[in-house]
Amino acid sequence: MSLVMAIVNVTPDSFSDGGRYLDPDVAIAHARRLRAQGADLLDIGGESTRPGAERVSPRVEQQRVLPVVAALASEGAYVSIDTMNASTAAAAVAAGARLVNDVSGGLADPEMLAAVAESGAEVAIGHWRGPSSEMYARAEYVDVAAEVAAELDERVAAAEAAGIPASRIVVDPGIGFGKRGVQNWQTLRALPDLVAAGRRVLVGTSRKRFLADALGDDADLARRDLATAVTSALAARAGAWAVRVHDVPTTRDALAVARAWEA
Repeated sequence: MSLVMAIVNVTPDSFSDGGRYLDPDVAIAHARRLRAQGADLLDIGGESTRPGAERVSPRVEQQRVLPVVAALASEGAYVSIDTMNASTAAAAVAAGARLVNDVSGGLADPEMLAAVAESGAEVAIGHWRGPSSEMYARAEYVDVAAEVAAELDERVAAAEAAGIPASRIVVDPGIGFGKRGVQNWQTLRALPDLVAAGRRVLVGTSRKRFLADALGDDADLARRDLATAVTSALAARAGAWAVRVHDVPTTRDALAVARAWEA
């Protein structure tokens, strides 16, 4: 059954919880709660990737995330760093992070893949077609599932060429990134094919707009969390290695029910 990667946004402007955990001590306490609730991985991010978000400097990003990464790693947590900056990735791994989660798949910073290779960390390569400030400008596909798979293959090849062995690579189809509503569903339906390629697959649907569209415009966070849990359970059934979520207990419950059903 899939692992649960919990989201810890140490940012002022993330789309669903921006500012709540900007203080490092508050972020650390929140991450500890998530771990106690059953999170297998803690994904620490200091830069929002919501649609329209502007980039922040690596210096600011590192000021936000490094104290959180170091504290949690020192407690034995499996920490992931959510960053598109090579210098932040290297610093976070030095502070104890074990996975670099780059939603751009190494495209935002040309030094990223080499930095990860040298660090010895694992890497999650996201499907990406451009920065958040122009999130949907390139959301044009003939066959979205096939194009996502092909573009991920290209990024995996680049990672391997940079010296990252296949055993350290995870792929992420980038749900919500450069994809409009129906394109996300089409990508999710093709998860079994992505898994069949033999790579670990990370899936992140948590609280994203396409879920609210399916539920109706009045969908609050609780309803989005329930929808996230359903899609996460379906992703697990399709063979996802991990699901990335804000709300751990609801997803844990959904995975437990799916596991009982299959048993």
